[in-house]
Amino acid sequence: METLSQPSITKNRKQENGTRQIIGLFGFGTVGKGLYHVLGSSPTTKATIKTICIKNPDKERDINTNLLTTNAEDILNDPEINLVVELIDSATDAYHIVKAALLKGKSVVSGNKTMLAHHLEELIQIQQTTGAALLYDASACGSIPVIRNLEEYYDNDLLLSIQGILNGSTNYILSRIFQHGDSYDVALKQAQDLGFAESNPTFDVDGFDALYKLIILAVHGFGTYVHPKEAFHCGISKLNDHDIQYAREKGKKIKLVANLSKLDNGRFTLYVMPRLVNPDEYIYNVEEEYNGVVIEGAFYEKQFMFGKGAGGFPTGSAVLSDITARYHDYRYEYKKQRYFEPLTYTNKVIVEVYFRYTSPADLSHFEFEQISEKFSGKESSWLIGTIKLSALQKIQDLLPKLDVFLALTGRSE
Repeated sequence: METLSQPSITKNRKQENGTRQIIGLFGFGTVGKGLYHVLGSSPTTKATIKTICIKNPDKERDINTNLLTTNAEDILNDPEINLVVELIDSATDAYHIVKAALLKGKSVVSGNKTMLAHHLEELIQIQQTTGAALLYDASACGSIPVIRNLEEYYDNDLLLSIQGILNGSTNYILSRIFQHGDSYDVALKQAQDLGFAESNPTFDVDGFDALYKLIILAVHGFGTYVHPKEAFHCGISKLNDHDIQYAREKGKKIKLVANLSKLDNGRFTLYVMPRLVNPDEYIYNVEEEYNGVVIEGAFYEKQFMFGKGAGGFPTGSAVLSDITARYHDYRYEYKKQRYFEPLTYTNKVIVEVYFRYTSPADLSHFEFEQISEKFSGKESSWLIGTIKLSALQKIQDLLPKLDVFLALTGRSE
């Protein structure tokens, strides 16, 4: 894909409500194909794909080749195209495409959570300058419209927390382990064979995907942008039979849970970690590639949203919803930033964790505040203790190199 030149800023003229969407689509992978077929099955949708920008022109595709191009400028410089839909893998290329389109006054629909988590603050400012709109409901929870609900239904300062399963790939793996007795390696291979996990699964199983989604939700939930490097995350890649046995003995399952919580004094925290989940919790029965999000407020208490979080058609449907929203001139207002005092992010929070390790040398890297239980065995050892998120943040890059697994007990949340 060609490198994009930096365009000049042009003031966007407000789109007329009901103008047919002429789409320039970037990417024709799983989600792009899903969108293409979903659009074909929705004759009432006022949208047409005019051009599709692809990376590999030699790849066989069951589609009219007249729609295809390898030159990004064929979309960005086409005055007839009034909506750019970005569905490519590369976060770097996605950033340049989305930024260039917005600066040219073209509205954009994107599903690239990595790009958004790293550049959303800047892209919000560009929207305010040009009047173009950027929609990305598909980036957060697949088919669950969490972002739009935060913008419209929860557009007040009563929101207390958002917790849930935001990654369908890891949830599928954990479901195979706890429901079907598969080992981690077997479950991961099945997820890869079904297209839920990549050949290199690090993005999903180490919690990056869920973290990036949570950062996006924080902007709409609490009005504050947090850079990914400032937030702690860990995943399930070091999960082994000892951890699975421990959870089963306690009558619990292990889920990879994203947490966004309001604290006192105008502060909030966010993090992604495995958690021991009780049978009476909403997310306990969220299985396979599904996502489940629990939103809690000061007076409306807990509300639960559930839907598929992986796969081309669920995500393609979410993209279609954004396309339809733009037909009606919908845009995010970022109400928590405009009408309320944004909360301040902190990682100076103490959490209680189950911590399994093999070597005492690995244990020495962790600054536990207090240890309430401890077990030592020949093959592995574990403890229950409290630790600051800021202390875990310090050794974030070291964690993948250690033979350890940690999971929230859930008792301190």
